[in-house]
Amino acid sequence: MVSKIEQDHQRFRQIVKGRIRKDLKKFLQRHDMIGKEGDRFVSIPIHDIDTPTFRYGDNSSGVGMGEGEGEGSGSNTGGEGQGQHVLEVDVTLEELADILGEELELPRIQPRGQSRITSVKDKYTGIRREGPASLRHYKRTYREALKRQLMLGTYDPDNPIVIPIKRDMRYRSWNEVRKPQDNAVIVYMMDVSGSMGNQQKELVRLEAFWIDTWLRRNYEGIESRYIVHDVTAGEVDKATFFSIREDGGTRISSAYDCARQLIEENYNPSEWNIYLFHFSDGDNSSEADNRKCCSLLDEHLLRWSNMFGYCQVASAYGSGNFINVLHDAFPASQSANAESDSPLVTSRINGRDDIFESLRTFFGAGR
Repeated sequence: MVSKIEQDHQRFRQIVKGRIRKDLKKFLQRHDMIGKEGDRFVSIPIHDIDTPTFRYGDNSSGVGMGEGEGEGSGSNTGGEGQGQHVLEVDVTLEELADILGEELELPRIQPRGQSRITSVKDKYTGIRREGPASLRHYKRTYREALKRQLMLGTYDPDNPIVIPIKRDMRYRSWNEVRKPQDNAVIVYMMDVSGSMGNQQKELVRLEAFWIDTWLRRNYEGIESRYIVHDVTAGEVDKATFFSIREDGGTRISSAYDCARQLIEENYNPSEWNIYLFHFSDGDNSSEADNRKCCSLLDEHLLRWSNMFGYCQVASAYGSGNFINVLHDAFPASQSANAESDSPLVTSRINGRDDIFESLRTFFGAGR
């Protein structure tokens, strides 16, 4: 039976979720929220929700009803207007992903293919009489010793000393549990040449955060890898991915070739659900490299991946032409509906307001 306080807590959580839904577009744009990300929770500031307070009974008479002897004369007097309530609420990433999916009307992702990764875990399933000292079950051991002493009549309630002997020892036993799970890898690629400034990288970080949040809600096991490129490409860690900046030119094929090698060496496409996302301002070094990119996509990356998402971020210094190259080479990439069989999906981000629709474009088909 649910207690009154649990019912109140559930109602409060529903109010919080309703407020997040109402302001979801604003939350998608909050860079400071990503900074508060923990292992499972994100701390979100919610405005205009009053914190719970005690309600007292009628206090119309009694002590304390007289007028005060004077008015405050200090210089630090309070303002006349009511303060705005800001309440920080911890929301799990799972709850956040569910709210995102509901508001964007995203279907749950159906993993590609029939192959699944099998994880092996040790699960304690019982008790046995032999085992290593590290698995000794002390409570069961002393229970057996007490039972023995009671049966033999050697237990003294006035001097309750229980001493286990060898035959009293009990140990935890375990079995290997094999659990099939849909595993996925996300490979993020980003142009870090001189035309991609801090503003563009901030947009990339926001988009990547929500991509990661949604995919982790749909898969039990997931890995993230990061590739940066200018004229050359290389794998980096997450912190470097969002902070590095180079001044060189751009050769996009270097990133696609690096992703190809990464998948070939680590992720069998028949066993892994593969997601690739490339963020760029649309600049590339030459038409020859554009053709090489299309070749790598056609012969390798698109064949292996559940989705290849190309996200073009507006920049005052970028030509913005590469998205047109992709549309010409892969016309189906302009359609993000479920009927399209192309794993290539493109979107444009000119500012934070576009993140909402960009996510809908990528995941609206349930890939």
